[in-house]
Amino acid sequence: MNKIDFLINYLLSERNDVDGIDIPENEEDKFRLYRSLVNIRPAVKAGDDFLQAEDEYLTELTESKGITDIADLTPVEEGIYLWQGDITTLRCGAIVNAANSGMTGCWQPCHSCIDNCIHTFAGVRLRYKCGQIMEAQGQAEPTGKAKITPAYNLPCDYVIHTVGPIVQGRLTGEHCRLLESSYKSCLEIAVQNNVQSIAFCCISTGVFGFPQDKAAEIAVRTVREFRKSMDIQVIFNIFTEYDHEIYKRLLGKN
Repeated sequence: MNKIDFLINYLLSERNDVDGIDIPENEEDKFRLYRSLVNIRPAVKAGDDFLQAEDEYLTELTESKGITDIADLTPVEEGIYLWQGDITTLRCGAIVNAANSGMTGCWQPCHSCIDNCIHTFAGVRLRYKCGQIMEAQGQAEPTGKAKITPAYNLPCDYVIHTVGPIVQGRLTGEHCRLLESSYKSCLEIAVQNNVQSIAFCCISTGVFGFPQDKAAEIAVRTVREFRKSMDIQVIFNIFTEYDHEIYKRLLGKN
């Protein structure tokens, strides 16, 4: 039995609501089934045999996508980089996850949000770790704060999780203050953990509704201000061409 079949069978064996599911023949369909089962799996421990197989499978999968190392990037200004690509393939000190207040990842099977992608490719230990943190905390994660965890099967060393503000209707000064707090909290926790480089996704600009241009202005301003006193390398990771153009306009102009 190959790794992906073993992983799927293990995940199916944990559940009592998936009778009659056959493992597909196609590798792409197998991955979708595996990912879906991971996305809905509770934040509980997995067996050592599963974790070993998952580590091997996800490492091979990420390597096949191609890993980008911060050492191979060129800064757009001192200590700041702009990179368009898949953040789960980035080798650096830490990547930032745009989390929800539950902090245990996206539970919608195969959703395209960054929270889902990071938890999928890190492996099930990430949700379990986040679940432990939240159980100890005893309440939802406040907006504008940050938590740090190992990255497990991602090529970075750590994942820093932050809950950005949700904008419904008019953008307010409080929304802007909370977004700035998210960026600053991530930078502070990185420095506290001796992280030398951090990659930010575009916090709050997806389903959370924060206007992309204003969010980018806050992100760049907060990072520049922080770097005046702390020497940390910062990557702005963008995925869409629209965001790329916004950041290109802002960066390199002091």
